[in-house]
Amino acid sequence: MEMEDKAESGKWSELTQVCLINILSRLSLPERWVGPMFVCKSWFQACKDPYLNTLFDVETQFDSVTELPRYWTPDFERKIDCMLRCVVLWSDGSLHTIRVRHCSDYSLSIVAERCPKLQVLSIKSSPHVTDEIMSNIASQCPLLRELDISFCYEISHKSLSTIGQHCSNLQILRRNFMNWLDPSQHVRVVPREYLDACPQDGDSEAAAIAKFTPQLLQLELQFSKLTNKGLTLISEGCTNLEYLDLSGCANVTGRGISSASSNLKKLKTMKKPNFYIPRSVFHTERYGHWQLYDERFQTDVFRI
Repeated sequence: MEMEDKAESGKWSELTQVCLINILSRLSLPERWVGPMFVCKSWFQACKDPYLNTLFDVETQFDSVTELPRYWTPDFERKIDCMLRCVVLWSDGSLHTIRVRHCSDYSLSIVAERCPKLQVLSIKSSPHVTDEIMSNIASQCPLLRELDISFCYEISHKSLSTIGQHCSNLQILRRNFMNWLDPSQHVRVVPREYLDACPQDGDSEAAAIAKFTPQLLQLELQFSKLTNKGLTLISEGCTNLEYLDLSGCANVTGRGISSASSNLKKLKTMKKPNFYIPRSVFHTERYGHWQLYDERFQTDVFRI
């Protein structure tokens, strides 16, 4: 029986490179990493073929499980960085799509150096990605057409300006923030100090988007702290927008949204703020429920 197993194993290890690549191409990257890569040396070499490493997408793995506190640890970040750096090296310059979370400047530095064909970059929830490395990405990856820098709080309006100036093909930008109105869903998962570090310069970011990315077709700004001023700039600068997500943007008003909509002639879908504000945000018991449609509230947050 043991001899039969060895013979069977030998047959698999003797498959040609072309056959191996054909088989492995039917598996997702995570599937290749947890099994086939460790079968034998020839399989490991096949997994490193550039043809199998034009795309690095582990986003579905994050979407399929509940966010865990360990994702925010240095150890997990190192593992993600290691995976991404390996794929970049194996791709031999052919990598065009990266969808990942919890990476850092360490792995993105090699992306900037070796991925001139990069078109899609999604790095949500990456607390150690900075303006400096995004400047390198912008200058070295001019073919970018889709960018997701949601929940990356070390990235500022400076990066948005730089990317806009260098990446004229950018059509999709996602710059979402965590729910600062009711952060209970993030507590005990995301470090408290990181939740408190949510950028406050929503209008500065809006100004950069309006000035440097007029070609945008899709823009997501969930829970951004932009005001009517920033929204007006976007509506005047990004007139090609077809999709705009303002979910959770509590500092814009109904009047501001209506005015912006009138400027966006090509707009097909707009997700407006959810005008329910949890009572806990204001620590008051004056009213039994909170709705921005109530004319009693006349602050900038509530005015319609």
